[in-house]
Amino acid sequence: MTDLNSSFFNVTREGAVAVLEMNRPDKANCMSPDFWADLPRLAAGLDSDSNVRCVVLTGAGKHFSGGMDLATFADINTMLQQEPGRAAYALRDLILRLQGSLSSLEKLRVPVIAAVHGACLGGGIDLITACDLRIASRDASFGIEEIHIGMAADVGTLQRLPKLIPPAVVHELAYTGRRFSPDEALGWGLLSSVHDDREAMLDAAMELAQNIAEKSPLAIAGIKRAITYSRDHSVEDALDQMATWNAGMLRPEDLQKAISAKTRKQEAVFSDLLSTSL
Repeated sequence: MTDLNSSFFNVTREGAVAVLEMNRPDKANCMSPDFWADLPRLAAGLDSDSNVRCVVLTGAGKHFSGGMDLATFADINTMLQQEPGRAAYALRDLILRLQGSLSSLEKLRVPVIAAVHGACLGGGIDLITACDLRIASRDASFGIEEIHIGMAADVGTLQRLPKLIPPAVVHELAYTGRRFSPDEALGWGLLSSVHDDREAMLDAAMELAQNIAEKSPLAIAGIKRAITYSRDHSVEDALDQMATWNAGMLRPEDLQKAISAKTRKQEAVFSDLLSTSL
């Protein structure tokens, strides 16, 4: 069985829904080295667990995440004091590893719902753009704040956010680093809903996750793969991918269960996928 213990995250289960809670409330859940190491390992573990059908990602304490831990920047500064060519190579390798850590959520076969309250800044934006769905409480505050420390965001925001909201808005937010509100984010389409407080937001996230978990896990995996693929490919290529997926994955069992349940005005119960753990 995959080890789901972590020094940064609390991992809990409510039925088929796994909850990943960042648990450094005293440091606003800033992303320390153990965040970057543990996230892809936990994502792989959840991916291989056939009983998991949806993931909710949230933060303990007053804030979702204040972004990258400043200690990481100190380590980068030390690295850059070395021989220039080797320092540049090492920094590129580090950035790619950080990017891969967040991309693990995008590659996870099940949907990931970001449940945001308080501050969601810098790396927090990189994190939520790698999720499938985002909801927030009214006290949430967002910002692409890397410009304030003289750098461009480099682990996903500038690549994913223009696919989620109007590019002109991304330009403004990235160039200025200004904070923006949940209502703005909702209007742009970054969020799917806004709730009065953290408790109501978490309840809504769990309700949404349970709703997703009741659906065919094979169909949900296919939908996530198709949406992600179509984002980065032409319509023609994406249609071909979808035809190939359904030609291989569409099977009578789930269809018959869904149709039979609908006829009886009942909820269908779908089998888990096969476990991929060794």
